[in-house]
Amino acid sequence: MAKRPAEELTGEDDALKAGHRPIPPEDGDEAGQFEDEFEDEFESEDEILEAGVDGRPDEERELEEKRDAMEVDQKTFIPSRDKLTAGESLSPDPSTYELLHNLTTTWPCLSFDIVHDQLGDNRKAYPATVYAVAGTQAEGRKASQNELMIMKLSGLSRMDRGKDEDDSDDDNDYEDENAEPILETKSLPLPSTTNRIRAYQLPPQNSAKPPTTLTATMLENSDILVHNVTPHLSSFDTPGTIITPQQSKPLATLKMHRTEGYAMDWSPLVPQGKLLTGDNDGKIFVTAGAEGGKWTPDNRPFTGHQSSVEDIQWSPNERNVFASASSDGTVKVWDVRSKSHKPAVSVKVSQTDVNVISWSRQTTHLLASGADDGQWAVWDLRQWKSGADDNASPLEPKAVASFNFHKEQITSIEWHPTDDSIVAVAAGDNTLTLWDLAVELDDEESRDTAGVQDVPPQLLFVHYMEMVKECHWHPQIPGCVMATGGGGFG
Repeated sequence: MAKRPAEELTGEDDALKAGHRPIPPEDGDEAGQFEDEFEDEFESEDEILEAGVDGRPDEERELEEKRDAMEVDQKTFIPSRDKLTAGESLSPDPSTYELLHNLTTTWPCLSFDIVHDQLGDNRKAYPATVYAVAGTQAEGRKASQNELMIMKLSGLSRMDRGKDEDDSDDDNDYEDENAEPILETKSLPLPSTTNRIRAYQLPPQNSAKPPTTLTATMLENSDILVHNVTPHLSSFDTPGTIITPQQSKPLATLKMHRTEGYAMDWSPLVPQGKLLTGDNDGKIFVTAGAEGGKWTPDNRPFTGHQSSVEDIQWSPNERNVFASASSDGTVKVWDVRSKSHKPAVSVKVSQTDVNVISWSRQTTHLLASGADDGQWAVWDLRQWKSGADDNASPLEPKAVASFNFHKEQITSIEWHPTDDSIVAVAAGDNTLTLWDLAVELDDEESRDTAGVQDVPPQLLFVHYMEMVKECHWHPQIPGCVMATGGGGFG
């Protein structure tokens, strides 16, 4: 509105009284007219139609927005390839996850295992519940604080993407799905840092009682401790349960190794429990459970590796067969019935250390391996010819599939428990990746990687996790992967 000096507002007429109306000015008198604040910008209706929301033509504005957007996002960020600059950090996109929770513990736990529970298989309801065991990595003066952790993680809600208008679930169900996560723990003292921990359940003898759950913990001091953690797991769901000091002591302390090791696996086919362990001297021992809770190791080791045994796994369908991976670059297949305690097959799978292996439970002639150079591969055991000879060079067959996407050492690898084409891989480049080997290379749609270079079409998902060391599929929650690293669990 046009401004006037105060004296112009006063004149011969008295001030307006309540209810009186001012006399409108005659044409040509500018007094009282609204000033058009857009007068200089728009001269005609045609110009108004041509201008955009900010006074510029739409084409000009859209071109600038496109140019600015390209300057901000020139390429896809790949954690294993691209580096963060000072002040930058990565955060996950919630829309890509069905379930995502993080847990930080007092001490890092670089090895863990998921415990099979009695809540049912193929679970898809939320909130989810997970039982697990882990060993801590307290070192130096704090080594006396090391412990075996038994955990129950409950109230694990799925990612909140909002409610659809057509969602038939009632409000109470929606609130239950978005419960707060709860961590419950029990701990057992350990005399040293944990290198590897694995859990095993004996077949249930009575449906009214929970199955016996055993853990084997491979320590840095080369000892192996076997615990019965059944009462500790039961205490989470049975209030008032009293755990005696005797129940927290190990059932057995195995001392057949002279050096520490990282390779360990329970047999899935021996009901009373049978344990494989491998050490840095390249020796592999078998320890069998017996009636009365006794554990008897075979003091004569299996030998054949020229360096440390990094990983070991029983065959999922042959109770006397196992495979081992070594820093000598080989994978060897053994038969425990062999009197010579020598490998039946020796295969050179890498020019660097072979850190991890995983035997497919669905297609039992497939074995996956992960090496120190970041390469992982899948092998067809039917192509591995038997015939051990200490003086013969290891076989060098061709892999069924091989990937060098990761640029640091592979730290963990595991086949999906029910899908024989899905593999989870963890690596030293701070990534956990999921792969689908069923994707065909000649599929035009599969080859489309949105312009990102050097990304295999079989790569499904990349999750960033600092210092990730070990990952496991949950056998009862489809698609659920749990991992641990220097920053905690995820």
